[in-house]
Amino acid sequence: MQDYEDTRLRVRYAETDQMGVVYYANYFVYFEVGRAEFVRNRGFSYNDMEKNAGSYLIVAESHCRYRRSLRYDMEFIVRTRIKELRKRTIRFSYEIIDPSDGLVFAEGETVHVVTGRDGRPRSFAPEFLRSFESDTSAGR
Repeated sequence: MQDYEDTRLRVRYAETDQMGVVYYANYFVYFEVGRAEFVRNRGFSYNDMEKNAGSYLIVAESHCRYRRSLRYDMEFIVRTRIKELRKRTIRFSYEIIDPSDGLVFAEGETVHVVTGRDGRPRSFAPEFLRSFESDTSAGR
C-alpha cells in the first residue's frame, strides 16, 4: 500500500472570490476531503470510528502555506499522507498540486487528537491504529 493518497478535484465557482481565485479557507476544506479519502481507502471512515469505537478526531492545529493561486475550474490533486502517528494524536501533511506539471499550489498540515464522546483525550482503538501504522514508521 502506498503511503499517500491522491484525491483529484476541480475548483467550483462557489469556492472562489470575486477575482476567481480560491478563497484561502477553502484549502482547509480540500485538506479535509483528502483526509477523509485517505481514511476511507484504508477500509473505514470517520463515521466508523465515531459509531464503533466512540472515538473522534478533533483538529488541534492547522497550517497552510500558499505558493500559487488556484482559480475557478482548475483541476488539482490533494496528496495526503501521515507525517506522525502517536497513540493519541495523528499529524497529516498535504500538498495541493497541479496534475499536469506537479507544481505545488499549497502545502500544509493538520494535527488531530483522539477523544471520546466526552471530549477527553484517549488512545486510538487498536484496529484503527493498525490501519494507520501500515502507512508510517513513525513512533507512538
